[in-house]
Amino acid sequence: MNRFSLILMALTTCIAFQLCAQPLNPKETFTRQDSLRGSLNAERDWWNVQHYAISVKPDYNNRTLVGSNEIRFEVLKPGTVMQIDLQEPMEISAVQWNKKPIPYKREGNVWHLQFPAAMKAGSSQSILVSFAGKPRVAVRPPWDGGWIFQKDKLGRPWMSVACQGLGASVWYPCKDHQSDEPDKGASIRVTIPDTLVAVANGKLISKNNQANGEVTYTWGVVNPINSYNIVPYIGKYVHWDEDYSGEKGTLHCDYWVLDYELDKAKEQFKQVPKMLKSFEYWFGPYPFYEDGFKLVQSPHLGMEHQSAVAYGNEFKNGYRGRDLSGTGWGTKWDFIIIHESGHEWFANNITTNDIADMWVHEGFTNYSETLFTTSEFGKEAGNDYVIGTRRLIQNDMPIIGIYGVNKEGSGDMYYKGGNLLHTIRTIINDDEKFRQLLRGLNKDFYHKTVTSRQVEQYISDKSGIDFSKFFDQYLRTTKIPVLEYRFSTGKVEYRWSNTVTGFTIPVRVTIGDKTELISPTTEWQQKQITTASDPVFELDRNYYINSKKVE
Repeated sequence: MNRFSLILMALTTCIAFQLCAQPLNPKETFTRQDSLRGSLNAERDWWNVQHYAISVKPDYNNRTLVGSNEIRFEVLKPGTVMQIDLQEPMEISAVQWNKKPIPYKREGNVWHLQFPAAMKAGSSQSILVSFAGKPRVAVRPPWDGGWIFQKDKLGRPWMSVACQGLGASVWYPCKDHQSDEPDKGASIRVTIPDTLVAVANGKLISKNNQANGEVTYTWGVVNPINSYNIVPYIGKYVHWDEDYSGEKGTLHCDYWVLDYELDKAKEQFKQVPKMLKSFEYWFGPYPFYEDGFKLVQSPHLGMEHQSAVAYGNEFKNGYRGRDLSGTGWGTKWDFIIIHESGHEWFANNITTNDIADMWVHEGFTNYSETLFTTSEFGKEAGNDYVIGTRRLIQNDMPIIGIYGVNKEGSGDMYYKGGNLLHTIRTIINDDEKFRQLLRGLNKDFYHKTVTSRQVEQYISDKSGIDFSKFFDQYLRTTKIPVLEYRFSTGKVEYRWSNTVTGFTIPVRVTIGDKTELISPTTEWQQKQITTASDPVFELDRNYYINSKKVE
C-alpha cells in the first residue's frame, strides 16, 4: 500500500470515528447525577408521560430561550415527589399543577417537584413547567451537542438543536429517559421574527402572525416520540412536497431547505422515494404515516429527528462526498438521507429503554445502508459495502454499555453492529426469512421501547437458531471468533478459538474445490480430503470471523 493510500485510510477512519462518536457520556466513573439521569428511580417510576406541549421563544442575539412545557401524564401508582430534568444553566421559573403553584428544588440537572398529596393511580394529570435561560451551546454539533445559534451563508440566523445522548433536557424540561416516550405525541410551538420560518416534527398545525413582527408556528406529532427527537429548525426556509404511494397508502413527504439551496436540494432529494421503497420492502411500512416524512436542512451533519430528519450532507453522495466503506458503493447514494432515514424504523419506531443498548439503533441502521445498496445495485454490491466497513471497527470495548447511568458502549455499535447482522443473515441463509424477521421486529415492537435481550431473543425465536452465545460474543466482548485450521495427510482439522464458552455457529467454507457447511467446536474436528498438495481452506467472506492456519 502506498503512502497516499495509508493517509487516505487514516483520514477515512478518523472521519468514521467522528461519525460514531455520538454526543453521549464518555465517563468511566459515575456520579449521583448520572444515576438520576440514567435510571428509573422512585421519583420517575410512578408516572407515565402521555403528551408534551412545548412552547419556546429563542432570542438569537442573546442566545437565550424562554418557554414552557405542559406535561400530561398518567399516574401508575401513588407518588408525591416527581423528578423533572432540565440541565444547567437552564432554569425552571415556575411549576403549576391544577393551575396552582407547587414547590420545587434543584439538584444539579434534576428538579424535585413536591405535590401536596399522592395522586390516585390510573388518573390523568398535567403540570405546566415554565423555563428560561441560556442553554448549553453546541460546539461541534451533532457530536458535541446543544442549542445551535449559527448564521447561513447570507448572514441570517439559523437555529436548531442536536441533543442525542446529551438529552432533551439540555433545553426543555421533561422526563429525560428513553424508556418513557409521550404515548400520545407532542406539539412544539415556536415564536420567532416573521422574517424567519420554524419547522418541527410532524405536521404544521397553525401559523399565527402577531402585530409586533413575530410569528408563531405550531407543529405536532400524534405518535410516540423520543424526547431528544423533538427539535425545532429555524431559518430562511422554503418548501416543496410530494406524495409517496407506500404500503399503508399515501405518505406525505415534505422538504425544507434554505432558499438559496432549493435547486440542489430538489435534485439530491430524488433519492427519498428510492429509500422509502427499499426500507418498506426490508423493514415494513414507514412507522409514522400519520405524521408524514420530512427532510429538513440543518446547521449540522444530520440526526434521526422523527418525521423531521435533519439533513446537512451538503447535497453530496457519500459521507460529505466520501465512501466510508472504501469500495466505491458508498458514493452512489447520499449517506445522511439513507442512514438517518433508516433510524425511523430502528431508534424511532423501535427504541431501547437504556442507551447502553443503543446498538439496536445504530447496528440495524448501519445495516440499512447495506440493504439499500443491495436494493439498488444487487446483493454482491451490498456484500462488498458491509465487508468494506470492517476496516473501521476498533474492537476497543464491548458494544453494550453500562446500564442505569446513561452510558453507551463502543462506537463499534455501527460497523460491528452491521457486520454481526450480516453474519446472522449469512447463517440463516434465507433472505426472505431474514426480511420477514426484520419486518416482524418493526411490527411486533411497533412504537415500543425494548431491551437488547428482547431483540436478541426475538431473532433466535423467529430464526429457529439459538443466537444467545453469538450475541454474547459480539455484543459483550471485544473478541472476534477465530476459525483455526491445519492440514495433515489426507485430512483437515479445524476448531474455534477466541470465543466465549458455548459459542458455536455453522460456517460455510471451501476445502479444496468443494464448498460445504461445517459446525466447528472448541475441540479439533477433522474431515477427510482428497485434494492434492497445497490444499485450500477458505472461509466465506460474509461471516465476520477471522480464520487462521496453525501448524
